[in-house]
Amino acid sequence: MSARATPVAKAAVVLGASHTGMLTARALAEFADRVVVVDRDVLPDGPEPRRGLPQARHAHMLWSGGVRAVEELLPGITDALRSAGAHRLPVTTDVVALSAQGWFRRWPESHHVILAGRDLLDATIRREVLADPRIELIGGAEVLGLTGTATDVTGVRIRARDKRERTVAAALVVDATGRGSGAPRWLAALGLPAVERREVDSGLVYASRLYRAPDQARDGFPVVSVQPDPRAGVPGRTGWLVPIENGRWIATLSGTRGGEPSAANDDFLRFAREGLRHPLIGDLLAHAEPLSDVSVTRATVNRRYFYERLPVWPGNFAVVGDALAAFNPIYGQGLAAAAQSVRILRDVIRRQGWGAPGLSPRVQKAVARPVGAAWDLAIGQDVFYPGATENGPTLRDRLVAAYVDRLMRTATGNGRVARRVTDVTSLERGAEVLLTPAVLLAAAIGPLRPPLTGPPLTAKERKAVGIP
Repeated sequence: MSARATPVAKAAVVLGASHTGMLTARALAEFADRVVVVDRDVLPDGPEPRRGLPQARHAHMLWSGGVRAVEELLPGITDALRSAGAHRLPVTTDVVALSAQGWFRRWPESHHVILAGRDLLDATIRREVLADPRIELIGGAEVLGLTGTATDVTGVRIRARDKRERTVAAALVVDATGRGSGAPRWLAALGLPAVERREVDSGLVYASRLYRAPDQARDGFPVVSVQPDPRAGVPGRTGWLVPIENGRWIATLSGTRGGEPSAANDDFLRFAREGLRHPLIGDLLAHAEPLSDVSVTRATVNRRYFYERLPVWPGNFAVVGDALAAFNPIYGQGLAAAAQSVRILRDVIRRQGWGAPGLSPRVQKAVARPVGAAWDLAIGQDVFYPGATENGPTLRDRLVAAYVDRLMRTATGNGRVARRVTDVTSLERGAEVLLTPAVLLAAAIGPLRPPLTGPPLTAKERKAVGIP
């Protein structure tokens, strides 16, 4: 086997076949005659678990900023997801959330999320993408490295399940392999310098369990969230209850160092009731039927690679999704940020032209833009937990957090400010909307309505789940 290969003029290779990889393949099919998607797993035909996606056992939300990006890449995908059983949930209308500053009110819809099990989300997108005859899937193959030089990547070396190695030549290789990306190692092997990275690790552990919702709560029940206060001096414990397809709930509990949930089935309900700042999620689960054992994940570190800052960048290569920046899943920004990056990749190629000189560095700088907003949202709380960073929060971290705290408290009693906050959390608008004179003045004044004394469930919702 040759160590190098001549790039094929109109061929592309995508590494990774989950949400981000499949969207990337769809984006590149607009320009390439052939797109090869390589994944280490042999992928199932439908919405079934796979080894390379352990995070699928936990709650996922696709925020409207990401929904719009996915819809641009795959027109009609929202209808396909809803036909498969996914829910469209208005924000903040159908969200019952306890923040560090108190209970949020359920304001009229400003944005929305798509809720589904991750297996269903990936399988639906995969089916739509692979319907394109220009896109080919190679499953059960390990990526060994890139071919080419520090100047130009020409393809990728892979090893199949039968241990045979081969090179797949391409004019563009995109890494969408997620948290386990080997891109830093692959680039170093080509002679490029080490890439700058930052990590914020709150020591978070996730535990999730699947439930069958009570009969009357299987349609239209809100998302329920109990959030921590990272500056309270105690482990940060969080809970989410997310309605998904087929009348089921995914309950995800998490805790930072010293407050981690266990993998024991018989401890899950106790943690939900006694470990969180409010017992609401535990009270709801007590009226639901467990359908699975508890699944635990410990790989939750926030990690961002600053590839766009490298002094040199090889032609014909790009990194997107969790391979570029992986976030603490609790904030739900990963799927949306990745979809927006893929849309930007497509738009840059449209403007510059396939194979244009300097295309790859332009792409890499551009796809980092939505990552910045999601990164600030993710680390804004995590950086305050003990041991999250080597030196603790920076002065900038502290100043931003102080303003965000004030803003969030205002949002509990000011619907206009709540909308601006969800503009940003949904990744529909940039953080600059939180710095306009009107928002700054509102934050200085504070909430216009008194704090809620308990969770804002309706009487109908309480009856549906059997709680007073």
